[in-house]
Amino acid sequence: MPRLRLAEPLVMLATVVQWLALSMLTGAVVGVGCSVFLHLLFATEGHVYAVPLGVQMSLLVVGGFANGLLLHYGYRLSRSGYSDSPIVAVNEQRGRMPFRTLWVKPVAALITLGCGGSAGKEGPCSHIGASLAAGIGRVLHLNPELRKRLLACGVSAGFASVFGTPIAGAIYGVEMLAIGRIRHDFLFPGIVAGVTAFQVSKYLGVPYPHYHIAFISDFTELLFLKTVLIGILCGAAAWVFVELLQQARRLFGRLRDRYVLWPPLVPLLGGVVLALLVMVVPSDYLGLSLPIMERALHGETMPYLGFLWKALLVAITLGSGFYGGIVTPQFVIGAVLGGAFAHLLGLAPALGAAVGLVAVVASASNAPIAAILMGIELFGADSTLYVAGACVAAYLIIGHRSVYPAQQIAFSKSSWIFAHTDLPVGQEKTRLSYGLLRWWSKRRRALQGPGRPGAAKGERDR
Repeated sequence: MPRLRLAEPLVMLATVVQWLALSMLTGAVVGVGCSVFLHLLFATEGHVYAVPLGVQMSLLVVGGFANGLLLHYGYRLSRSGYSDSPIVAVNEQRGRMPFRTLWVKPVAALITLGCGGSAGKEGPCSHIGASLAAGIGRVLHLNPELRKRLLACGVSAGFASVFGTPIAGAIYGVEMLAIGRIRHDFLFPGIVAGVTAFQVSKYLGVPYPHYHIAFISDFTELLFLKTVLIGILCGAAAWVFVELLQQARRLFGRLRDRYVLWPPLVPLLGGVVLALLVMVVPSDYLGLSLPIMERALHGETMPYLGFLWKALLVAITLGSGFYGGIVTPQFVIGAVLGGAFAHLLGLAPALGAAVGLVAVVASASNAPIAAILMGIELFGADSTLYVAGACVAAYLIIGHRSVYPAQQIAFSKSSWIFAHTDLPVGQEKTRLSYGLLRWWSKRRRALQGPGRPGAAKGERDR
């Protein structure tokens, strides 16, 4: 026992040193890769807002076809047979990912966003981070467990680099792997990699926004309940968003299978649908939609159905086969929704937008801890009490759904819901627990009353 007391802290110190070296190396490499991508993105995205309607429509159709061709032929380069989903790579592939196709998704995202497709920028960065980290793990001949941790480091570094919130980004990369479970052994590597990637990206000139939201100093229980109500609204909006995304994927998949369509034609068809929609939907919801999100955070009036327009465009964009990120749209949906409904609760629109921004992320991504930390890093420590209740409420309202079909269920969110653990949300069908069904059956029999058997006996006598 005395030997163990001395050996354990020495081993843990060696573990800290090991992960400082591996995580800083990974974070630096991922920071450079993500910075290159982000500079290319900022040079190409956002121009569609000012072009004529006819050009917008044409770009969407061309962008869909270009995405289809790139994804169809680009993935033929992969010889490994591994999925390039970071969640699948950590949970099922022992930290392995294909390296030859690293460039395919970032280029596809540049095409999507440059042509006006409604998507996000963080997906390509997490993909870059995971692929580079998997490559580093292979070069260093690490064992499967270390590879999984290093790949999670890469994901965290990618999110930290693109969000500009190193701690929240690092936690998000770990929390997104499973509902209800955070691998604590992933935290230190993820945070070190996230901070390193953020600092590298900032040094390389990646701009990060700063928001100044006036939070009321006299915080009350009533004010807290109002933020929880915004969280409930955001959870409902996230539910709608996830359902639209799933239905769009099913619809375009059925069209492809029923008419035996050549795969590149499916995103082209999605581009046609988007082109028709932009005749009635404001162009503010194309691309990243950062301008309208920033207007919401500055307190401008938002349309009540604005969040629905954004959710619909993203669902068609990604559901038809365009590639892009899925978190930035959550920012926009939440900010627009919170800004639109805040005044009905007696809150400032900017405050409602800030709370909504992080609450939808907590819900749709099932990452409440990362969302709360994101609120603190984006809006300051004064936001903590405002975002905490909203994020957790939104996380519960959406149930066991996710924008990530490969995300696993580690624990059910409610004792009244039964779900098999360690299955992806895309495969698991949750149901009411046996205890709740038994309680409901007893209540129903009690409500029928003692007269029911007598009535039945009278009917038999007749």
